[in-house]
Amino acid sequence: MAMETITWVKGQVKLIDQTLLPGKLKYIYCKDVKTLWEAIKRLSVRGAPALGVAAAFGVLLGLKKFKGKDSAKFVKHVADVCDYIGTSRPTAVNLFAALEEMKASAVMHRDCSVTEITKYLKKTAMAIYDEDRRVCRTMGKFGATLIRSGQNVLTVCNAGALATVDFGTALGVFYSAKAQRKKFKVYACETRPLLQGARLTTWELLRGGIDTTLICDNMAATVMKQGKVDAIFTGADRVAANGDSANKIGTYSLAVLAKYHKIPFYIVAPRSTFDLSIKSGQEIPIEERDKSEVINFQNQSTAPKQVKVYNPAFDVTDAKLITAIVTEHGIIKPPFRQNIKNVFK
Repeated sequence: MAMETITWVKGQVKLIDQTLLPGKLKYIYCKDVKTLWEAIKRLSVRGAPALGVAAAFGVLLGLKKFKGKDSAKFVKHVADVCDYIGTSRPTAVNLFAALEEMKASAVMHRDCSVTEITKYLKKTAMAIYDEDRRVCRTMGKFGATLIRSGQNVLTVCNAGALATVDFGTALGVFYSAKAQRKKFKVYACETRPLLQGARLTTWELLRGGIDTTLICDNMAATVMKQGKVDAIFTGADRVAANGDSANKIGTYSLAVLAKYHKIPFYIVAPRSTFDLSIKSGQEIPIEERDKSEVINFQNQSTAPKQVKVYNPAFDVTDAKLITAIVTEHGIIKPPFRQNIKNVFK
């Protein structure tokens, strides 16, 4: 299902406010970098690939504040804007990869005029946007080979069109399989505490005409034990050099359950989500979010205000629990450290 999650329109960033779904489909127009930073922070836009595009577009918004014609100062301003956007969320490596591309573009053309550097930066941002569209469709085709008609698959959080520019990573596999006329069913975990699976994934899949059943996170083990899950597909926010993968909290527990029940567990992630500078998942920074997300829901209290809360937004799935990683370069199988290196050399 193609659905524009984020795009550049007349000098503004247009994005779906995902905090309002599924009740309301509303777009936010970000005219300045602060507004975009806040949209990222409060999860109006989320998902590793979408965050990469948002970061690149955010740099373009940040250029508006620069006054003058000094190219050296302009390049420094670009770096400062990138550093600011990088403070929004720490885990999704796509965000930082896009910022590095924007910085590099500015430095590469530092001998040009401010006007020319700006043109190159816009070209770089649009290339990141276009690449996401291409990559997701390529991954979808590779991943669809792992699904057979008659199967039931399970996913967590939202790794669909809403997490990318317009198609999806893990859910892109489902859309591609459907386009190939394969008959299958999807179980979507609700994904506490913010219910991205319930609010976003089911909304997407139903719009895409895919047979979808919502389950609470703590029902996954029972559904697997009952033999109702044939494969699990999830996205990722960062993949280490050894294949350890960070994704929305709850993914690790699904991988452990899948191992016990002998169910294939697949990660679907583009090259931009791989961080080959880190050896393992132990080096991946895990974002901890405010306790209000856990003790409140839709302005209703779900726990005493004074209770202590631990609220990591992500967990890390060990490579040994992963059956394969679907990328735009093909399907990578164990041993991951060597095969990832071979694929991305």
